[in-house]
Amino acid sequence: MSTSFTVDKRKFWWGVIIILPIIIALLYKTGPAPKQYSQSSVTQSAHPADESASVELPPLNKRFSSIAELEKKSHSASRELAIQQWQTVNGARVYFMQTDALPMLDIRLVFAAGASRDEKLPGLAQITNGLLAEGTTNKNAAQIAAGFEKLGAQFSNGSYRDMATASLRTLTKDSLLTPAIDLFSEVIATPAFPEDAFVRIKNQMMANLQYIKQQPGKQASQAFYQALYAKHPYGIPEHGTQTSLKTLTTDDIQRFYQQYYVAKNLVIAMVGAIDQTQAKAIAEQLANKLPEGKAAPKTPRPTPLVETQQKHIEFPSSQTHILMGTLGVSRDAKDYPALYIGNEILGGGGFGSRLMKEIREDRGLVYGVGSAFIPMQAAGPFFINLQTKQSQASEALSLSQEILQKFIAEGPSQQELDQAKQKLVGRYPLSTASNADIVSQLGAIGFYHLPLDHMQQFLEDVQAVTREDVQRAFAQHFQKQPLLTITVGQQAKPDNTEKAQEKQPQHEAPLTQANQ
Repeated sequence: MSTSFTVDKRKFWWGVIIILPIIIALLYKTGPAPKQYSQSSVTQSAHPADESASVELPPLNKRFSSIAELEKKSHSASRELAIQQWQTVNGARVYFMQTDALPMLDIRLVFAAGASRDEKLPGLAQITNGLLAEGTTNKNAAQIAAGFEKLGAQFSNGSYRDMATASLRTLTKDSLLTPAIDLFSEVIATPAFPEDAFVRIKNQMMANLQYIKQQPGKQASQAFYQALYAKHPYGIPEHGTQTSLKTLTTDDIQRFYQQYYVAKNLVIAMVGAIDQTQAKAIAEQLANKLPEGKAAPKTPRPTPLVETQQKHIEFPSSQTHILMGTLGVSRDAKDYPALYIGNEILGGGGFGSRLMKEIREDRGLVYGVGSAFIPMQAAGPFFINLQTKQSQASEALSLSQEILQKFIAEGPSQQELDQAKQKLVGRYPLSTASNADIVSQLGAIGFYHLPLDHMQQFLEDVQAVTREDVQRAFAQHFQKQPLLTITVGQQAKPDNTEKAQEKQPQHEAPLTQANQ
Protein backbone atom coordinates (compact mmCIF):
# COMPACT_ATOMS: atom_id res chain seq x y z
CA MET A 1 0.00 0.00 0.00
CA SER A 2 2.76 2.38 0.94
CA THR A 3 4.63 1.49 -2.25
CA SER A 4 1.65 2.37 -4.49
CA PHE A 5 1.18 5.72 -2.77
CA THR A 6 4.85 6.57 -3.29
CA VAL A 7 4.60 5.90 -7.04
CA ASP A 8 1.42 8.03 -7.35
CA LYS A 9 3.03 10.82 -5.41
CA ARG A 10 5.99 10.89 -7.76
CA LYS A 11 3.71 10.98 -10.80
CA PHE A 12 1.81 13.91 -9.25
CA TRP A 13 4.91 16.01 -8.69
CA TRP A 14 6.34 15.21 -12.10
CA GLY A 15 3.04 16.37 -13.61
CA VAL A 16 3.23 19.60 -11.65
CA ILE A 17 6.81 20.22 -12.82
CA ILE A 18 5.87 19.69 -16.47
CA ILE A 19 2.46 21.40 -16.61
CA LEU A 20 2.96 24.42 -14.32
CA PRO A 21 5.40 26.32 -16.58
CA ILE A 22 3.00 25.90 -19.50
CA ILE A 23 0.12 27.32 -17.48
CA ILE A 24 2.23 30.30 -16.36
CA ALA A 25 3.31 31.03 -19.93
CA LEU A 26 -0.28 30.97 -21.18
CA LEU A 27 -1.44 33.29 -18.41
CA TYR A 28 1.41 35.77 -19.17
CA LYS A 29 0.65 35.72 -22.90
CA THR A 30 -3.04 36.57 -22.41
CA GLY A 31 -2.36 39.29 -19.87
CA PRO A 32 -1.89 43.04 -20.57
CA ALA A 33 1.11 43.79 -22.81
CA PRO A 34 3.72 46.26 -21.64
CA LYS A 35 3.63 49.70 -23.29
CA GLN A 36 5.94 50.04 -26.28
CA TYR A 37 6.64 53.12 -28.40
CA SER A 38 7.06 51.67 -31.84
CA GLN A 39 8.25 53.43 -34.99
CA SER A 40 4.68 53.44 -36.32
CA SER A 41 3.41 55.15 -33.17
CA VAL A 42 5.99 57.88 -33.50
CA THR A 43 5.05 58.44 -37.13
CA GLN A 44 1.35 58.72 -36.29
CA SER A 45 2.02 61.35 -33.66
CA ALA A 46 3.53 63.65 -36.24
CA HIS A 47 -0.02 64.38 -37.41
CA PRO A 48 -1.86 66.31 -34.65
CA ALA A 49 -5.25 65.68 -36.28
CA ASP A 50 -4.85 61.91 -35.93
CA GLU A 51 -6.33 61.04 -32.51
CA SER A 52 -7.03 57.38 -33.24
CA ALA A 53 -3.84 56.05 -31.65
CA SER A 54 -4.61 54.07 -28.50
CA VAL A 55 -1.16 54.58 -26.95
CA GLU A 56 -0.43 57.94 -25.34
CA LEU A 57 3.00 59.06 -26.52
CA PRO A 58 5.52 60.88 -24.38
CA PRO A 59 6.33 64.52 -25.20
CA LEU A 60 8.31 65.28 -28.35
CA ASN A 61 11.49 66.22 -26.49
CA LYS A 62 11.40 62.81 -24.75
CA ARG A 63 11.09 60.92 -28.02
CA PHE A 64 13.77 62.82 -29.90
CA SER A 65 16.74 64.05 -27.96
CA SER A 66 18.23 65.88 -30.95
CA ILE A 67 17.91 66.51 -34.66
CA ALA A 68 20.52 63.81 -35.17
CA GLU A 69 17.94 61.20 -34.16
CA LEU A 70 15.42 62.66 -36.57
CA GLU A 71 17.98 62.57 -39.37
CA LYS A 72 18.29 58.81 -38.94
CA LYS A 73 14.56 58.52 -39.61
CA SER A 74 14.43 61.11 -42.40
CA HIS A 75 15.45 58.83 -45.28
CA SER A 76 12.32 57.47 -46.86
CA ALA A 77 11.15 56.44 -50.31
CA SER A 78 10.99 58.94 -53.15
CA ARG A 79 8.13 61.40 -52.79
CA GLU A 80 5.99 63.34 -55.22
CA LEU A 81 7.30 66.91 -55.14
CA ALA A 82 4.44 69.38 -54.68
CA ILE A 83 6.51 72.57 -54.94
CA GLN A 84 5.06 76.02 -54.32
CA GLN A 85 6.75 79.19 -55.52
CA TRP A 86 6.32 82.92 -54.85
CA GLN A 87 8.25 86.13 -54.19
CA THR A 88 8.62 88.08 -50.98
CA VAL A 89 7.65 91.73 -50.84
CA ASN A 90 11.24 92.87 -51.47
CA GLY A 91 11.96 90.44 -54.29
CA ALA A 92 13.45 87.23 -52.86
CA ARG A 93 12.24 84.13 -54.72
CA VAL A 94 10.83 81.37 -52.50
CA TYR A 95 10.51 77.64 -53.22
CA PHE A 96 8.60 75.61 -50.65
CA MET A 97 7.50 72.01 -50.18
CA GLN A 98 5.44 70.86 -47.22
CA THR A 99 6.26 67.42 -45.86
CA ASP A 100 4.77 66.39 -42.52
CA ALA A 101 6.51 63.05 -42.01
CA LEU A 102 8.87 64.52 -39.41
CA PRO A 103 8.60 67.56 -37.13
CA MET A 104 11.53 69.41 -38.67
CA LEU A 105 12.28 72.18 -41.19
CA ASP A 106 15.19 72.66 -43.59
CA ILE A 107 15.93 76.14 -44.96
CA ARG A 108 18.56 76.90 -47.59
CA LEU A 109 19.41 80.46 -48.63
CA VAL A 110 21.17 80.72 -52.01
CA PHE A 111 22.86 83.96 -53.06
CA ALA A 112 24.51 84.64 -56.43
CA ALA A 113 27.66 85.44 -54.50
CA GLY A 114 30.20 82.78 -55.40
CA ALA A 115 33.83 83.02 -56.45
CA SER A 116 32.83 84.15 -59.94
CA ARG A 117 32.03 87.54 -58.32
CA ASP A 118 35.50 87.96 -56.78
CA GLU A 119 36.84 90.05 -59.69
CA LYS A 120 40.40 91.12 -58.78
CA LEU A 121 40.31 89.73 -55.23
CA PRO A 122 40.24 85.92 -55.39
CA GLY A 123 39.02 84.35 -52.16
CA LEU A 124 36.71 87.28 -51.31
CA ALA A 125 33.47 85.31 -51.71
CA GLN A 126 34.75 82.40 -49.63
CA ILE A 127 36.01 84.47 -46.71
CA THR A 128 32.84 86.61 -46.66
CA ASN A 129 30.64 83.54 -46.44
CA GLY A 130 32.93 81.94 -43.87
CA LEU A 131 32.60 84.95 -41.56
CA LEU A 132 28.79 84.95 -41.38
CA ALA A 133 28.58 82.98 -38.12
CA GLU A 134 31.68 84.52 -36.55
CA GLY A 135 29.76 87.32 -34.87
CA THR A 136 26.82 89.72 -35.24
CA THR A 137 26.29 93.20 -33.88
CA ASN A 138 24.87 91.62 -30.70
CA LYS A 139 26.51 88.20 -30.39
CA ASN A 140 29.97 86.70 -30.71
CA ALA A 141 30.75 83.37 -32.38
CA ALA A 142 30.54 81.39 -29.14
CA GLN A 143 27.11 82.81 -28.32
CA ILE A 144 25.85 82.02 -31.81
CA ALA A 145 27.09 78.43 -31.65
CA ALA A 146 25.66 77.96 -28.15
CA GLY A 147 22.34 79.44 -29.28
CA PHE A 148 21.89 76.95 -32.11
CA GLU A 149 23.05 74.07 -29.92
CA LYS A 150 20.62 74.96 -27.13
CA LEU A 151 17.74 74.87 -29.63
CA GLY A 152 18.90 71.60 -31.17
CA ALA A 153 19.31 73.43 -34.48
CA GLN A 154 22.09 73.18 -37.06
CA PHE A 155 23.64 76.03 -39.06
CA SER A 156 25.87 75.49 -42.09
CA ASN A 157 27.23 77.59 -44.94
CA GLY A 158 29.29 77.22 -48.10
CA SER A 159 30.83 79.11 -51.02
CA TYR A 160 31.19 77.81 -54.58
CA ARG A 161 31.88 79.26 -58.02
CA ASP A 162 28.28 80.22 -58.81
CA MET A 163 26.72 80.65 -55.41
CA ALA A 164 27.06 81.11 -51.66
CA THR A 165 24.70 79.35 -49.26
CA ALA A 166 23.52 79.46 -45.65
CA SER A 167 21.35 76.70 -44.22
CA LEU A 168 19.32 75.98 -41.10
CA ARG A 169 17.85 72.72 -39.84
CA THR A 170 15.49 72.99 -36.89
CA LEU A 171 12.61 71.25 -35.13
CA THR A 172 9.17 72.77 -35.78
CA LYS A 173 7.94 72.92 -32.21
CA ASP A 174 7.02 76.59 -31.67
CA SER A 175 9.29 77.05 -28.66
CA LEU A 176 12.24 75.88 -30.80
CA LEU A 177 11.32 77.05 -34.30
CA THR A 178 10.72 80.72 -33.52
CA PRO A 179 14.01 81.40 -31.70
CA ALA A 180 15.93 79.32 -34.28
CA ILE A 181 14.56 81.45 -37.13
CA ASP A 182 15.31 84.62 -35.15
CA LEU A 183 18.92 83.59 -34.59
CA PHE A 184 19.37 82.45 -38.21
CA SER A 185 17.97 85.76 -39.44
CA GLU A 186 20.33 87.69 -37.16
CA VAL A 187 23.36 85.76 -38.40
CA ILE A 188 22.49 86.38 -42.07
CA ALA A 189 21.34 90.00 -41.79
CA THR A 190 23.72 91.54 -39.24
CA PRO A 191 27.18 89.95 -39.49
CA ALA A 192 29.84 92.08 -37.77
CA PHE A 193 32.90 90.59 -39.56
CA PRO A 194 35.08 90.93 -36.43
CA GLU A 195 38.75 91.65 -37.08
CA ASP A 196 40.11 88.74 -35.03
CA ALA A 197 37.93 86.22 -36.88
CA PHE A 198 38.87 87.82 -40.20
CA VAL A 199 42.58 87.39 -39.47
CA ARG A 200 42.10 83.82 -38.26
CA ILE A 201 40.10 82.68 -41.29
CA LYS A 202 42.44 84.46 -43.68
CA ASN A 203 45.38 82.63 -42.11
CA GLN A 204 43.48 79.35 -42.42
CA MET A 205 42.86 80.02 -46.11
CA MET A 206 46.55 80.81 -46.66
CA ALA A 207 47.47 77.56 -44.93
CA ASN A 208 45.00 75.77 -47.19
CA LEU A 209 46.86 77.11 -50.23
CA GLN A 210 50.00 75.42 -48.93
CA TYR A 211 48.02 72.21 -48.45
CA ILE A 212 46.77 72.39 -52.06
CA LYS A 213 50.39 72.53 -53.23
CA GLN A 214 50.90 69.11 -51.62
CA GLN A 215 47.88 67.56 -53.34
CA PRO A 216 48.43 66.68 -57.03
CA GLY A 217 44.73 66.18 -57.68
CA LYS A 218 43.87 69.64 -56.34
CA GLN A 219 46.70 71.19 -58.31
CA ALA A 220 45.41 69.57 -61.47
CA SER A 221 41.88 70.85 -60.86
CA GLN A 222 43.04 74.39 -60.12
CA ALA A 223 45.28 74.50 -63.21
CA PHE A 224 42.49 73.03 -65.37
CA TYR A 225 39.98 75.75 -64.43
CA GLN A 226 42.50 78.55 -64.87
CA ALA A 227 43.63 77.31 -68.29
CA LEU A 228 40.14 76.49 -69.56
CA TYR A 229 38.52 79.77 -68.48
CA ALA A 230 41.52 82.13 -68.63
CA LYS A 231 40.09 85.59 -67.85
CA HIS A 232 36.50 84.39 -67.47
CA PRO A 233 35.05 84.61 -63.90
CA TYR A 234 35.11 80.80 -63.57
CA GLY A 235 38.88 80.96 -63.91
CA ILE A 236 39.22 82.89 -60.64
CA PRO A 237 40.86 80.68 -57.96
CA GLU A 238 37.97 80.16 -55.53
CA HIS A 239 40.34 79.58 -52.59
CA GLY A 240 42.23 82.81 -53.30
CA THR A 241 45.93 83.40 -53.85
CA GLN A 242 48.70 84.35 -51.45
CA THR A 243 48.75 87.86 -52.93
CA SER A 244 44.99 88.43 -52.88
CA LEU A 245 44.53 87.09 -49.35
CA LYS A 246 47.26 89.38 -48.04
CA THR A 247 45.56 92.30 -49.76
CA LEU A 248 42.02 91.65 -48.49
CA THR A 249 40.54 93.91 -45.79
CA THR A 250 37.30 93.89 -43.83
CA ASP A 251 36.22 96.88 -45.95
CA ASP A 252 36.38 94.63 -49.01
CA ILE A 253 34.23 92.07 -47.20
CA GLN A 254 31.66 94.67 -46.16
CA ARG A 255 31.44 95.93 -49.75
CA PHE A 256 31.01 92.42 -51.16
CA TYR A 257 28.39 91.52 -48.55
CA GLN A 258 26.39 94.71 -49.11
CA GLN A 259 26.37 94.17 -52.86
CA TYR A 260 25.43 90.49 -53.05
CA TYR A 261 23.71 89.49 -49.79
CA VAL A 262 20.49 91.27 -50.71
CA ALA A 263 16.88 90.15 -51.19
CA LYS A 264 16.73 90.43 -54.98
CA ASN A 265 19.86 88.28 -55.23
CA LEU A 266 18.39 85.58 -52.97
CA VAL A 267 16.57 82.27 -53.40
CA ILE A 268 14.90 80.83 -50.28
CA ALA A 269 14.26 77.06 -50.33
CA MET A 270 12.23 75.45 -47.53
CA VAL A 271 11.16 71.85 -46.92
CA GLY A 272 9.45 70.63 -43.79
CA ALA A 273 6.47 70.25 -41.47
CA ILE A 274 5.03 73.74 -41.78
CA ASP A 275 2.15 75.01 -43.92
CA GLN A 276 2.28 77.70 -46.58
CA THR A 277 1.12 80.43 -44.19
CA GLN A 278 4.03 79.70 -41.85
CA ALA A 279 6.42 79.42 -44.79
CA LYS A 280 5.40 82.83 -46.11
CA ALA A 281 5.87 84.43 -42.69
CA ILE A 282 9.34 82.87 -42.32
CA ALA A 283 10.37 83.91 -45.83
CA GLU A 284 9.25 87.50 -45.21
CA GLN A 285 11.14 87.61 -41.92
CA LEU A 286 14.36 86.39 -43.53
CA ALA A 287 14.12 88.59 -46.63
CA ASN A 288 12.91 91.75 -44.92
CA LYS A 289 15.96 91.86 -42.68
CA LEU A 290 18.07 92.29 -45.83
CA PRO A 291 18.18 95.35 -48.10
CA GLU A 292 16.30 94.95 -51.37
CA GLY A 293 19.39 95.50 -53.54
CA LYS A 294 19.79 94.20 -57.09
CA ALA A 295 20.14 90.76 -58.61
CA ALA A 296 23.68 89.98 -59.74
CA PRO A 297 24.10 89.97 -63.52
CA LYS A 298 24.17 86.59 -65.22
CA THR A 299 27.62 85.07 -65.63
CA PRO A 300 28.88 85.76 -69.19
CA ARG A 301 29.49 82.98 -71.70
CA PRO A 302 33.07 81.70 -71.68
CA THR A 303 35.17 81.67 -74.84
CA PRO A 304 35.88 78.16 -76.19
CA LEU A 305 39.45 76.95 -76.62
CA VAL A 306 40.92 77.79 -80.02
CA GLU A 307 43.60 75.11 -79.99
CA THR A 308 44.65 71.97 -78.15
CA GLN A 309 46.60 72.67 -74.98
CA GLN A 310 48.71 70.45 -72.76
CA LYS A 311 50.33 71.57 -69.52
CA HIS A 312 52.52 69.56 -67.16
CA ILE A 313 53.11 70.39 -63.49
CA GLU A 314 56.12 68.68 -61.98
CA PHE A 315 55.31 66.92 -58.70
CA PRO A 316 57.35 64.28 -56.78
CA SER A 317 54.77 61.47 -56.73
CA SER A 318 54.76 57.90 -57.98
CA GLN A 319 51.47 58.56 -59.77
CA THR A 320 50.54 60.97 -62.52
CA HIS A 321 47.22 62.78 -62.18
CA ILE A 322 45.56 63.67 -65.48
CA LEU A 323 42.63 65.99 -66.25
CA MET A 324 41.52 66.17 -69.88
CA GLY A 325 38.48 68.10 -71.08
CA THR A 326 36.90 71.22 -72.49
CA LEU A 327 33.83 73.44 -72.08
CA GLY A 328 30.61 71.59 -71.32
CA VAL A 329 27.15 73.11 -70.97
CA SER A 330 25.12 75.37 -68.72
CA ARG A 331 22.52 74.00 -66.29
CA ASP A 332 19.61 74.90 -68.58
CA ALA A 333 20.99 73.29 -71.78
CA LYS A 334 18.16 71.60 -73.70
CA ASP A 335 20.26 68.55 -74.60
CA TYR A 336 21.62 68.06 -71.08
CA PRO A 337 19.52 64.88 -70.51
CA ALA A 338 21.24 63.24 -73.51
CA LEU A 339 24.67 64.44 -72.35
CA TYR A 340 23.97 63.29 -68.80
CA ILE A 341 22.99 59.72 -69.68
CA GLY A 342 25.77 59.59 -72.26
CA ASN A 343 28.31 60.54 -69.63
CA GLU A 344 26.99 57.81 -67.33
CA ILE A 345 27.88 55.34 -70.07
CA LEU A 346 31.20 56.94 -70.94
CA GLY A 347 32.72 57.43 -67.49
CA GLY A 348 30.27 58.70 -64.89
CA GLY A 349 28.74 55.34 -64.02
CA GLY A 350 31.64 53.85 -62.09
CA PHE A 351 32.68 50.26 -62.81
CA GLY A 352 30.06 49.82 -65.51
CA SER A 353 31.36 52.67 -67.65
CA ARG A 354 33.49 52.35 -70.79
CA LEU A 355 36.48 54.21 -69.43
CA MET A 356 36.66 52.08 -66.31
CA LYS A 357 36.16 48.82 -68.18
CA GLU A 358 38.62 49.43 -71.02
CA ILE A 359 41.37 51.32 -69.17
CA ARG A 360 41.33 49.74 -65.72
CA GLU A 361 39.63 46.36 -65.97
CA ASP A 362 40.84 45.25 -69.39
CA ARG A 363 44.32 46.81 -69.41
CA GLY A 364 45.10 47.63 -65.78
CA LEU A 365 46.56 51.02 -66.70
CA VAL A 366 44.97 53.19 -64.01
CA TYR A 367 44.04 53.26 -60.33
CA GLY A 368 40.85 55.16 -61.09
CA VAL A 369 39.19 56.87 -64.05
CA GLY A 370 35.93 58.71 -64.66
CA SER A 371 34.25 61.57 -66.48
CA ALA A 372 31.89 64.34 -65.43
CA PHE A 373 29.88 67.35 -66.47
CA ILE A 374 29.73 70.30 -64.06
CA PRO A 375 26.82 72.36 -65.47
CA MET A 376 26.69 75.86 -64.01
CA GLN A 377 25.00 79.19 -64.76
CA ALA A 378 27.35 79.56 -67.73
CA ALA A 379 28.96 76.61 -69.50
CA GLY A 380 30.74 74.51 -66.90
CA PRO A 381 33.53 72.05 -67.71
CA PHE A 382 33.42 68.53 -69.07
CA PHE A 383 36.44 66.42 -68.15
CA ILE A 384 37.96 62.97 -67.85
CA ASN A 385 40.17 62.41 -64.82
CA LEU A 386 42.51 59.52 -64.08
CA GLN A 387 45.52 58.53 -61.98
CA THR A 388 48.20 56.14 -63.18
CA LYS A 389 51.87 55.20 -62.90
CA GLN A 390 54.11 57.78 -64.52
CA SER A 391 55.46 55.12 -66.91
CA GLN A 392 51.91 54.40 -68.13
CA ALA A 393 50.62 57.97 -68.27
CA SER A 394 51.14 58.46 -71.99
CA GLU A 395 49.43 55.16 -72.89
CA ALA A 396 46.51 55.78 -70.52
CA LEU A 397 46.01 59.31 -71.85
CA SER A 398 46.08 58.16 -75.50
CA LEU A 399 43.58 55.41 -74.77
CA SER A 400 41.26 57.86 -72.99
CA GLN A 401 41.33 60.13 -76.03
CA GLU A 402 40.58 57.19 -78.34
CA ILE A 403 37.60 56.07 -76.23
CA LEU A 404 36.21 59.62 -76.11
CA GLN A 405 36.57 60.15 -79.87
CA LYS A 406 34.92 56.80 -80.62
CA PHE A 407 32.04 57.66 -78.30
CA ILE A 408 31.61 61.04 -80.01
CA ALA A 409 31.59 59.37 -83.43
CA GLU A 410 29.39 56.36 -82.67
CA GLY A 411 27.54 56.98 -79.42
CA PRO A 412 26.56 54.15 -77.05
CA SER A 413 25.18 50.72 -77.83
CA GLN A 414 21.51 50.05 -77.15
CA GLN A 415 22.48 47.69 -74.33
CA GLU A 416 24.64 50.35 -72.68
CA LEU A 417 21.82 52.88 -72.94
CA ASP A 418 19.21 50.54 -71.50
CA GLN A 419 21.44 49.60 -68.57
CA ALA A 420 22.26 53.24 -67.81
CA LYS A 421 18.56 54.14 -67.77
CA GLN A 422 17.77 51.28 -65.41
CA LYS A 423 20.51 52.42 -63.03
CA LEU A 424 19.20 55.98 -63.09
CA VAL A 425 15.65 54.85 -62.29
CA GLY A 426 16.99 52.86 -59.35
CA ARG A 427 19.09 55.75 -58.11
CA TYR A 428 16.54 58.52 -58.62
CA PRO A 429 14.53 57.92 -55.41
CA LEU A 430 17.64 58.69 -53.36
CA SER A 431 17.62 62.27 -54.69
CA THR A 432 14.29 62.88 -52.93
CA ALA A 433 14.71 60.53 -49.98
CA SER A 434 15.27 63.17 -47.30
CA ASN A 435 14.36 66.78 -46.62
CA ALA A 436 18.01 67.76 -46.98
CA ASP A 437 18.13 66.23 -50.46
CA ILE A 438 14.97 68.02 -51.54
CA VAL A 439 15.89 71.45 -50.15
CA SER A 440 19.19 71.27 -52.02
CA GLN A 441 17.30 70.45 -55.22
CA LEU A 442 14.87 73.32 -54.63
CA GLY A 443 17.75 75.74 -54.14
CA ALA A 444 19.23 74.68 -57.48
CA ILE A 445 15.85 74.91 -59.25
CA GLY A 446 15.43 78.46 -57.99
CA PHE A 447 19.00 79.60 -58.60
CA TYR A 448 19.15 78.25 -62.17
CA HIS A 449 15.56 79.30 -63.03
CA LEU A 450 14.48 75.74 -63.80
CA PRO A 451 10.79 74.70 -64.03
CA LEU A 452 9.10 73.51 -60.84
CA ASP A 453 8.68 70.00 -62.25
CA HIS A 454 12.34 69.86 -63.30
CA MET A 455 13.23 66.73 -61.33
CA GLN A 456 10.32 64.66 -62.60
CA GLN A 457 10.63 66.04 -66.13
CA PHE A 458 14.38 65.40 -66.21
CA LEU A 459 13.85 61.72 -65.41
CA GLU A 460 11.21 61.46 -68.15
CA ASP A 461 13.47 63.25 -70.64
CA VAL A 462 16.35 60.90 -69.88
CA GLN A 463 14.11 57.86 -70.35
CA ALA A 464 13.10 59.19 -73.78
CA VAL A 465 16.71 59.65 -74.96
CA THR A 466 17.81 57.50 -77.90
CA ARG A 467 21.26 56.33 -79.03
CA GLU A 468 21.07 58.89 -81.82
CA ASP A 469 20.28 61.68 -79.32
CA VAL A 470 23.40 60.85 -77.29
CA GLN A 471 25.67 60.66 -80.32
CA ARG A 472 24.26 63.89 -81.75
CA ALA A 473 24.66 65.80 -78.47
CA PHE A 474 28.25 64.68 -77.92
CA ALA A 475 29.19 65.37 -81.53
CA GLN A 476 27.63 68.84 -81.45
CA HIS A 477 29.50 69.88 -78.30
CA PHE A 478 32.82 68.05 -78.59
CA GLN A 479 33.57 66.91 -82.14
CA LYS A 480 35.34 70.14 -83.11
CA GLN A 481 36.40 71.36 -79.68
CA PRO A 482 40.12 71.23 -78.87
CA LEU A 483 40.99 69.43 -75.65
CA LEU A 484 42.89 70.79 -72.67
CA THR A 485 45.10 68.30 -70.82
CA ILE A 486 46.72 68.87 -67.42
CA THR A 487 49.19 66.34 -66.03
CA VAL A 488 50.66 66.50 -62.52
CA GLY A 489 53.51 64.19 -61.56
CA GLN A 490 57.02 63.31 -62.63
CA GLN A 491 58.07 63.21 -66.25
CA ALA A 492 58.14 59.62 -67.50
CA LYS A 493 61.60 58.08 -67.49
CA PRO A 494 62.99 55.75 -70.20
CA ASP A 495 62.45 52.04 -69.55
CA ASN A 496 66.15 51.34 -68.94
CA THR A 497 66.26 54.03 -66.24
CA GLU A 498 63.28 52.48 -64.46
CA LYS A 499 64.82 49.01 -64.64
CA ALA A 500 68.07 50.35 -63.23
CA GLN A 501 66.17 51.92 -60.34
CA GLU A 502 64.39 48.64 -59.64
CA LYS A 503 67.81 47.00 -59.10
CA GLN A 504 68.91 49.56 -56.52
CA PRO A 505 69.14 48.48 -52.86
CA GLN A 506 65.90 48.39 -50.86
CA HIS A 507 67.21 50.62 -48.08
CA GLU A 508 66.52 53.84 -50.02
CA ALA A 509 64.25 56.36 -48.34
CA PRO A 510 60.55 55.54 -49.00
CA LEU A 511 58.09 58.01 -50.47
CA THR A 512 56.49 60.28 -47.93
CA GLN A 513 52.73 60.45 -47.49
CA ALA A 514 52.70 63.89 -49.08
CA ASN A 515 53.99 62.72 -52.42
CA GLN A 516 52.41 59.27 -52.78
